[in-house]
Formats: sequence, C-alpha cells, structure tokens
Amino acid sequence: MVRAIAAVISFYLLGLALVSLLLLPFARRLTSGISPTELAAHPTPLFALVQGVALLLAFGAATWLVGVRALGLGAGDLRWRTRLGWARGLGAGLVFGILPAAVAMTLGVFAADAGWFHDGGSLEQWLLEVGKTALILAPAALAEEVMFRGLPMVVVGRVLGRGRAILLLSLLFSVAHIRNPEVTSAGLANIALAGIWLSLAFFSPGGMWTAFGAHLGWNATLAALAAPVSGLPFDIPYIDYRMGAPAWLTGGAFGPEGGLLGTLALTATVVLAARWVRQESA
Repeated sequence: MVRAIAAVISFYLLGLALVSLLLLPFARRLTSGISPTELAAHPTPLFALVQGVALLLAFGAATWLVGVRALGLGAGDLRWRTRLGWARGLGAGLVFGILPAAVAMTLGVFAADAGWFHDGGSLEQWLLEVGKTALILAPAALAEEVMFRGLPMVVVGRVLGRGRAILLLSLLFSVAHIRNPEVTSAGLANIALAGIWLSLAFFSPGGMWTAFGAHLGWNATLAALAAPVSGLPFDIPYIDYRMGAPAWLTGGAFGPEGGLLGTLALTATVVLAARWVRQESA
C-alpha cells in the first residue's frame, strides 16, 4: 500500500513538474495579449495543441520513469499491448465515443427543442475544420488517459481492486475539470460517470487504445456537431447547434456533458462497456 501511494504521488508530481518545464519556454508566446480568464474560457487552437502535447510528453515520461523503471511494469501491464491490438482497439473506442455523443445531442432535438442550423461556410470548410479540431483534441485526450487510466489505474487497482480504483480515479478525473468554463454540479457528476466508462474501456480487450479512442470520439463528435465540450466552445463552420432548454436536460453552455440527456447516454454506454469487460473476463 505504501509503495503504491508513493508511486502514484511521484507520478503526478513528476508529471506536473515536467509539464511546467515544457510549457515555460512557450508561455509568453502562447498567452501574449490574452488574459488568463479569457484563455481559460476560450483557449486558442495553438495553446490547446501545445498544452495537450506537453501533458502527453510529461506524463508519458513519468509513466516510463515511475512505472517502467521503478516498478518494472511492461506494456502489457499498462495495457498498451492487449489481445485486440492497437488498430482494432482504437477503432472500437472511436465507435464507443462517437455513438453516445451523437445520441445525447439527437435526444435533445426530440426532448428539448435543440437542433442544427446552417450558419455560413461550406461542407468542405466543415470537413477541414473537423479534421483540424480532431488533431488538436487527440494529444489532450491521450494525455488524460495516461494521467487517469494508465499507471495510476494499474497501481491502485492492484492494491484496492479494480472497482475501487475506478471509482477513486473517476472522482479525481471529475475534480480535474472543476475549473472548466460554465461548469455545474451535474457536469462534474457526468464527467465522473464518463471516467467510469473510460476506465471500463481501459480494462477492455483494447486497453489504452480503446480508452483513448472513446475519449477522442466523444470530444471530437461534440465539437464536430458544434456543441461545447466540457464548457469549451468550438467555432465550427457550416453548422451550429442550438442546445435547447431547460439547461438541466440539455447541459446548456457546458454542453451535453452537463445535462440529463448526457447522463442517459453515458449510463447506457457504461452498462454496455461493463458487459463487454465481464464477458471477456469470464
């Protein structure tokens, strides 16, 4: 237990220290002329990309130093190498992320007067912007999986069991989003629920690749369909999405993650993921 606690604390302290070192040389250039409040509410694409890459490099290095070198964990232990393989694991994860995000937004059309409308631009511009947005979101999504479903999940799971590890780290995953713009208690609860879903994906036959694909699929789908992602808006040409009302149902300015419809979509996905993991473990 003591060794596990020390390993997890060392992992986070080392990762955060490395993030600071990586971002420090670019801090002035990335934030020039932008107030911290404005940057938190509307991060520039370049800032989001650099921050995501820095987090991925920093916590990837922390995983290698603490997990591989200190604890002797291998790629299989950390669930980078699994039975499904990286390509099929990633594909399964993308499906697992795209479907519930699309369902949550579509439910809003029928239950809350939500809907899409044309707001200028062309389909070609939309496709280009969606591709760019997915590339920007990918490093951050993988970094968060390394931070909350990688080494910490494996180490804590070995000490407390998978169930307790999933609950503990899903709560930590939610707390990490507490300063997001337009955040609500319902939004934080849904992020914790998403943490459970992504943890189950991590323990699926696709391992880390499925968890990464699910995380990216959810975020990229919301952004591509012009909805806020955890309170962060995305400027997408060609279409816009009216969230509908009431906000407790649709999520309002926080996006589908903040509403009851998002809860329903995520809960259904948790159930499916749990059944998949249970069948594979039997």
